[in-house]
Amino acid sequence: MRTLITALTCSLLLHLGCVEKKPAPEENTAPKSIQSPKIVDLSHTYSRETVYWVTAKEFELDTVYQGETDKGYYYSAFNFSTAEHGGTHIDAPIHFAKGGQTVDEIPLEKLVGPAIKIDVSAKALDHPDYLIRIADLQEWEKREGQQIPDGSIVLLQTGYSAYYPDRQKYLGTDQRGEEAVKLLHFPGLAPEAAEWLVKNRNIHAIGIDTPSIDYGQSEYFKTHVVLLSENIPAFENLTHLDQLPATGFEVVALPMKIKGGSGAPLRIIALLGP
Repeated sequence: MRTLITALTCSLLLHLGCVEKKPAPEENTAPKSIQSPKIVDLSHTYSRETVYWVTAKEFELDTVYQGETDKGYYYSAFNFSTAEHGGTHIDAPIHFAKGGQTVDEIPLEKLVGPAIKIDVSAKALDHPDYLIRIADLQEWEKREGQQIPDGSIVLLQTGYSAYYPDRQKYLGTDQRGEEAVKLLHFPGLAPEAAEWLVKNRNIHAIGIDTPSIDYGQSEYFKTHVVLLSENIPAFENLTHLDQLPATGFEVVALPMKIKGGSGAPLRIIALLGP
């Protein structure tokens, strides 16, 4: 009887929490390793080699000081000057659309997010004046089995970044000034294709690995007008697009935040999942 009462008492005390429970097996609380995404830099560096529009002020870097100081430590500082539109940069909507967003007004949601790549390099590299057509966009959708997703950043690969910074090959001319404009030859997005994107798809931004989203022989920059009028910013002079898949990556495109700017130098990267 005493054994039974002892057992019942222990059971009751355990139920009421009055008896210390045996500790549970210790869990493994060691942090799990986190795989970082692969980062692809889509930006050209800024230097005296940087390719600019033939009428734009080129990049200059002036030395303020570089060397050992009289107090015994090393110090360097520089001044730089540049046009908004040169090297890897952004075209803000205000660039070709009255009342459009300036660089500092572009929502970050337009500059950071899921992206796709449309590769036309097999066609464009052999045709300096190649215009990326509606058919090229539709071929991508057919091949990938999906429409260009809503909110995408669309990157256009022509292969022309392989020529950078050789101005003759990349721009079509190594001359500068107003007279050089008519000598420009490089691929771009056809105005009709830009119209199709605006009317039929919902993209956040667009980029290309050439000097301009319009092709070199454009006179009226209709593609710029179509896209920027809808507050769709354009990234120009991109590189390393050949390292990206057609889908499944994100883009971070952060320009210098110039108040009232129509464009700005751009550091743009792609993040590929682990």
